[in-house]
Amino acid sequence: MKKPVKYSPEVRERAVRLVGECRASYPSQWAAIESIAAKIGCSAQTLHTWVRRHETDTGQRSGVTTAEAQRVKELKREVKELRRANEILKLTSAFFAQAELDRRLKS
Repeated sequence: MKKPVKYSPEVRERAVRLVGECRASYPSQWAAIESIAAKIGCSAQTLHTWVRRHETDTGQRSGVTTAEAQRVKELKREVKELRRANEILKLTSAFFAQAELDRRLKS
């Protein structure tokens, strides 16, 4: 299995821009994507994904933008950490409450 190729943000931006600029020269957007993808060396589906993401981020297409998705991801991570901390605090308080009860009975 091939290792996935990482394309720089500049290459992605240029490819998406080329699709937008050359779209009128082709019968469909997919035809433009196939042609440009072959020129830059990526698959047509990869370029199609980049174009869709760009359209969503610029508001041309409905959906969750990259910034919103990143923010949701950060918030989920924060909630997970807070829940873990909460659980630790609950266990700790229960431990010390039990220790306090045990100490009072021994006096």
